[in-house]
Amino acid sequence: MGIKERHERDREAVRRGILDAARELFVSEGFRNVSIRKIAERIEYSPAAIYGYFPSKDDIFFALAEEGFRLLGDPGAAPAATELTALPPLDRLRAIFWRLYQFSREHPQYFALMFVERSVPRISREYERFAFAREMKRHLVEHIQSCIDAGVLPATVKPAVAIRLLTMSIVGLATFSLSDRLAPAEDPDRLAHDVINVLLAGLESGIELDSSGDIYCPLGDDDQATDVQAS
Repeated sequence: MGIKERHERDREAVRRGILDAARELFVSEGFRNVSIRKIAERIEYSPAAIYGYFPSKDDIFFALAEEGFRLLGDPGAAPAATELTALPPLDRLRAIFWRLYQFSREHPQYFALMFVERSVPRISREYERFAFAREMKRHLVEHIQSCIDAGVLPATVKPAVAIRLLTMSIVGLATFSLSDRLAPAEDPDRLAHDVINVLLAGLESGIELDSSGDIYCPLGDDDQATDVQAS
């Protein structure tokens, strides 16, 4: 290994240490309560050294959020596009939202930071970096629309609202589970299955939905709302 390669490896190891320490601190103490100095102390570096990798605490969060979204869409863990296509339309939706629940179990710190922590910055500041996350939402809309086109969901279903309801329900259940709010005898996996099945059954029933058709970024970027209702 040459000097340049060794330098890059060492630099990546330090960057990884910064992100891991920051993730743990952000989740345990809250984003607003963690300073660059505190992160530096955790890994026994100077604050100046941290700034050599990340210009600000916000930039550390953006890097962690990007990692989290990529883990959520990890093709090694999530159903591949070909696998999803082979499933019946509603089973396709079950698989997608089951993956969101699995993500909360496999990566609880990323989940908490992305979906629960209230003081994190808006990702609209890093609009281009998260283009792939917006693309994931577009694919979700397409999956809902395919259910409507196949006649398994009524034409009155608003795809964006359906996605929002399913996402909020899984996030709520996962938050209850991760914060030990479930009863000792409750099985979060079974609850997750029930939540998905009940919501899909409700959508199948044609129940009227009062919500608007806007999809908001899961990190709370109201200013990045995108109207994706099927025309």
